[in-house]
Amino acid sequence: MKFLLSLIICSQVGNACLDPFPWQTTFNTQYDCLRFGYQESIKKLDEMGKDEVNKYGIYIKFYCTPSDTI
Repeated sequence: MKFLLSLIICSQVGNACLDPFPWQTTFNTQYDCLRFGYQESIKKLDEMGKDEVNKYGIYIKFYCTPSDTI
């Protein structure tokens, strides 16, 4: 079984989220997918910067979907 990571960037100010962004790489375990999701979330926050994150109330959520067909 493989796991597909999808990141979702949201704004509390806009009360909206962008469409999920599916990662190209799949993962062999949920553990590996989750660790990568947390790491990438931090990278994305760093890319946006403290001012933008605070101004728009940005937060990132993600999920790892198990799939036998990947």
